[in-house]
Amino acid sequence: MSKPLLTILATTCALALPALAHSRPITLTAQLKNYGGDGAYLAAYLTDAKGAYVRTLWVSGGKAKYHKHLSDWNRLSAGDAKRLDGVTGASVGEGRTLKVTADLADALIDAGYEIRIDAAAEDMRDSPSEVRLPLSTANAGKPQAGKQYIQSATFQLQ
Repeated sequence: MSKPLLTILATTCALALPALAHSRPITLTAQLKNYGGDGAYLAAYLTDAKGAYVRTLWVSGGKAKYHKHLSDWNRLSAGDAKRLDGVTGASVGEGRTLKVTADLADALIDAGYEIRIDAAAEDMRDSPSEVRLPLSTANAGKPQAGKQYIQSATFQLQ
């Protein structure tokens, strides 16, 4: 290859790679119902277009013995040794709001990915995939109703 061609190729790669790796913060908000029980354990996680686990965004409820009740997340993320690194907090009380911010690569938006939230509360029914939010620009800001514990969930792109 000629020197000018190598220079052009190197410059093109240097300019293109940061654009591919660009990410933006998203804010996920889940408003819980008044369901008449203890604080809810919630797992917010990302799945790809085929429903395979990608990464954990947040887990509310610090006692690991209860994570098995977040069954879809627990099953899908079982092989991810870092699934809880820096993404845990207290359980969320009924009627309260969970608000979490995470950075996601721009390439994941409008590519068939979903944000899913599993929910469980002590002595109550588990609710796997309580909410499923397609990660698309068209869906940003649109509330999605939950099945049992979550009144509504939404995400905002920043």
